[in-house]
Amino acid sequence: MSAARTWRQFGDGPLSRITSRVYILLVVELLMLLTTLPGLLPMLLLGRDASNLPLAAVGLVPVGPALSAALYALRHQRADLTDLRPAAVFWRGYRANLAGVLRVWVPTLLWLTVLAVNLAYRGAVGLPGWWAVPLVLLAVGVTLGAANALVITSLFDFRTRDVLRLAVHFLVRTPGVTVGNALLVAAAAAVTTVFSEAVLAMLGSVAVLALLRVSDPMVRLIQKEFLR
Repeated sequence: MSAARTWRQFGDGPLSRITSRVYILLVVELLMLLTTLPGLLPMLLLGRDASNLPLAAVGLVPVGPALSAALYALRHQRADLTDLRPAAVFWRGYRANLAGVLRVWVPTLLWLTVLAVNLAYRGAVGLPGWWAVPLVLLAVGVTLGAANALVITSLFDFRTRDVLRLAVHFLVRTPGVTVGNALLVAAAAAVTTVFSEAVLAMLGSVAVLALLRVSDPMVRLIQKEFLR
């Protein structure tokens, strides 16, 4: 048996597939931490006070491009397990999606910050207590729409307005995706509340993989119906 054939058999085995997937996740995780550290590090020093919400939003700006690049890398990793280059794919996705994802991510952070500040200080501005319900529902809707938009702009080349239209459209069109993303958001909020933002950041690549798997029905419909 030749050396090349032996190597290919090793590369096709179940242990090799598991090892390669763990390797991809670790590399993507490290690159996500690298690209988000300038924003997340100051956030760890901020107290959990409503007055720090605008600063937290600024710190979260680098997270959008990092998530987009991770989605791109995990989606476009080559099938050949003997030729793994997740770092190169990550950086290719980062460069290609940077402008598009910021056009979605920054307005999302702005909207969520405004809603969170109004929710935190509703008593000071004279809003009745029942206003908390529509504010929370609106924040959830913005978050779920942004999750769809993040996946779409990371994997497809659409105009920003078309990305937003598709994101809203698939909130209703694919309820399974919407519910799955809601559960992921709830899990992320629970991890942050019980532990810290640092723990959530350490699970970043796993969370992105889960988002990609949950969004697969939407991605398939877009490929089938909107690509020529």
